[in-house]
Amino acid sequence: MGYGEKRGDVRSVYYRGRYKVAPGRYATVKDSTGAVIKYSRRRDAKQAADRAEAALAESRKPYVDRRTQPTLAEYVQTWFAEQDLAASTLDNYRDHIESHILPAVGDVVLTDITAEAVRAWMQAERAAGYAASSVETYRAVLHLILEDAIAAGVPLTSNPAAKPSARRGRRSGREGRTDNRGPEKPTTSPLGVLLIAERSAILARRDDEFVQVLDLVYMMKRWGESIGMTTTHVHARGPRQRIEWQLYQRRDGTWDWAAPKDDSRRWVDTPPFMQALVLEQMRRRPPAPCECHQQATLFVDRRPLPGPTRDEVARAAGVSRAVVSRVHTAPHLVSARRRDLVLAAEEELGVGGPPKYGPHSARSDWRHAISTPAATGWFPSRGEHDPAYPVPVDVDSEFPGVVLRGRYSGERASGCWAPILRGWTPHLGRHIGKSWMDWLGTPKVLKDERMGHVDRSVPGIYSHVLPEMRADLMRGLTMLWEQSLTERLRLSPRSAAPTLDRLLLAHAEKITQNSPSGIMRRVIQRTNSLPDLAVWK
Repeated sequence: MGYGEKRGDVRSVYYRGRYKVAPGRYATVKDSTGAVIKYSRRRDAKQAADRAEAALAESRKPYVDRRTQPTLAEYVQTWFAEQDLAASTLDNYRDHIESHILPAVGDVVLTDITAEAVRAWMQAERAAGYAASSVETYRAVLHLILEDAIAAGVPLTSNPAAKPSARRGRRSGREGRTDNRGPEKPTTSPLGVLLIAERSAILARRDDEFVQVLDLVYMMKRWGESIGMTTTHVHARGPRQRIEWQLYQRRDGTWDWAAPKDDSRRWVDTPPFMQALVLEQMRRRPPAPCECHQQATLFVDRRPLPGPTRDEVARAAGVSRAVVSRVHTAPHLVSARRRDLVLAAEEELGVGGPPKYGPHSARSDWRHAISTPAATGWFPSRGEHDPAYPVPVDVDSEFPGVVLRGRYSGERASGCWAPILRGWTPHLGRHIGKSWMDWLGTPKVLKDERMGHVDRSVPGIYSHVLPEMRADLMRGLTMLWEQSLTERLRLSPRSAAPTLDRLLLAHAEKITQNSPSGIMRRVIQRTNSLPDLAVWK
């Protein structure tokens, strides 16, 4: 960088531009005749020196034959094949490169990519509606590619995708520096989490999702850690869980069984109420190893696997497809021998038995069909021809209502759900759980252990978890859980979700025994007059 040097005496002050020509050597800006140019302002001298230094650097550049240089798209093919990274990282890189980087500068020769072009591309991405944090991620990937290209011998004097320096001028203050910050993450109360879990169970028509939502928040797991939790890592006597693996679904639909993010294997203490729910979940859904990794996970996909087809039954029974159909539509037209063959084949193949579920839940399906409608009251849009619509609910049934399905469900509905938390995602449960720990006053070392984070600072190295800290946290989380049940009782004493219905009855009985007067006595009287909800209707 050049600079302006003050010269002259008090009566005649001027500035001359000085720029670097070699290590430890500087030259002065001169005109075409070789005379030193004198400037009245230091800023003018510095600008002239910067131009002279840039011109000198440009003249020293070696000649590059553009015909021998690859385009960014050509170089990326070789670069991507050399990467040895986690499958999730490679999938993210591929998505960023194919969807955002190559459409903009893929056809440009590497040596022709300029910082101005990169800035214009980033502005276009922001104008297209992408978040500032996402655009920064795309720039970082491009920067990594070009850094490797420079190391491989591509004649780039500097990386054009280097992070821009801090803004200058009128908006360089506090307001300007906060432009790239994302919106504040939404949070909710323990009651809000309980209501989202209840709605999730009603949407899925089973209690697995009720337990899984609570598992994401109270155990503060990542999504991959939750669906990758095996039954062998649930310790009944602890009570605690061992987070050893996570599951990640690749773009081709296959599942990768890998270590947790940042290799954050850890033990997680389990509150008593959560331990009871997890053990009940294991009894309700007996562990069965998946076909992809031969591991029995705690949570399985909500979508039942397709059962045997009519053709498969016909082949097993040794009859035609029409005979199988008549056994159920017109049994009087089928002989007793053939009818017995068909019924035996159906029993052997498992027709009409309990549904068998897929091994693992896809995040996108779970978000569209369960978590988003449970939290917002709206099914999200799946495209131009499938816009968002409110969840149709029969509010005349048990609170919070039964979701109606099928044709004309919107016309048959008597109401819909009000939003609880906009912006809810499975990962947001970690943010909510961390906020609760902050409110409970949990020491940082225990919070980091539970979240799977590592504090390598001096205070972090010298801090250790004590048994009393764990006990205090378990008491605090149990307090929040019981508080949510008490508040939920005030909304309605019963629930359309069987597991929560039993929990509400037990909690109401407990409260009545401790304080047999007031509002809870009226709640118990109401609950005793309602029928039992032992199973899903």
